[in-house]
Amino acid sequence: MADRLAEVRLGPYTTLRVGGPARAFTEARTQDELVEIVSAADREGEPVLVLGGGSNLVVSDEGFDGLVVHVSSKGVDPADTGDRMVVTVQAGEDWDALVARCVAEGWSGLECLSGVPGLVGSTPIQNVGAYGQDVSQTIVGVRVYDRMTGEINDLTSAECGFAYRHSAFKDDPGRHVVLAVTYALERSELSGPIAYKELADRLGVEIGARMPLAEVREVVLGLRRGKGMVLDPADPDTRSAGSFFTNPILTAEQAADLELRAPGHPRWDVPGGSVKIPAAWLIEHAGFPKGYERGVVRISTKHTLALTNPSGEASAQDLLALAREVRDGVVEKFGVTLVNEPVLVGITL
Repeated sequence: MADRLAEVRLGPYTTLRVGGPARAFTEARTQDELVEIVSAADREGEPVLVLGGGSNLVVSDEGFDGLVVHVSSKGVDPADTGDRMVVTVQAGEDWDALVARCVAEGWSGLECLSGVPGLVGSTPIQNVGAYGQDVSQTIVGVRVYDRMTGEINDLTSAECGFAYRHSAFKDDPGRHVVLAVTYALERSELSGPIAYKELADRLGVEIGARMPLAEVREVVLGLRRGKGMVLDPADPDTRSAGSFFTNPILTAEQAADLELRAPGHPRWDVPGGSVKIPAAWLIEHAGFPKGYERGVVRISTKHTLALTNPSGEASAQDLLALAREVRDGVVEKFGVTLVNEPVLVGITL
């Protein structure tokens, strides 16, 4: 088992580069080691934070008063079932490296998720999605350690309770530690049907068309770079946690109120009579354009939903002050409360 280190600053382990020290810090290099470390800490009553790629995480300036377990388990195990590849991936594998391999091997179903930062283990928790794909479309199983029962369970996709940027794991945060994820991918050199208009337009095709995997990956990476959403040390806009706010889903009554406040605003109908509103539109029209600054933090110059730490010198409180200003401004203008997408550790919005 890896050694424990004391007072390791967590900021460098996150894409935002904010966050104070962990009282104790260790690496879990295998699935078994991850279970052993977490279960031992639980028996001792020690608080545990399981840390992956840190791309969807905001840690308080005080840090974490407990054990941080950095997941670095490796392994990709593909099984050919004929027309599909069933690929089981350890939680510590880099997500984009997995997508790149799938594209190179002709395994279709993850290509629109190119360039998403982070590790495989986080993908079912957030139901990671982009450009018309999300992982719930291909996940067929998630192996987890249940900290409440002390058991290792293999959950089906249905048991994961996937919804928009949501899963059952978020209903009871911290209970389940993701050990491995299994994806069922089509054996094809072509992408899944293109479902996102911006991507279809950039590819020059109609919605529903299928395109070569490598071409889709290249275009998606280009779109993400244009929004500061591909990690790049030379681009300060990428010093973020990605989209800080989710697109709000309103009831019919809430949507009617918004229509009175902002006639003709963009919206999408979703199943059940609800309405999804683009958070970026709400933010911009509440008076917070790209590049809007508050001290050492700012909204990305490329993407309205990203709050950034361009100099690398911001604190978590600096970032939260900007997030609250944006949230409160949207409430005042439109009566809609935006919800943070990143996980907040030791702080609340």
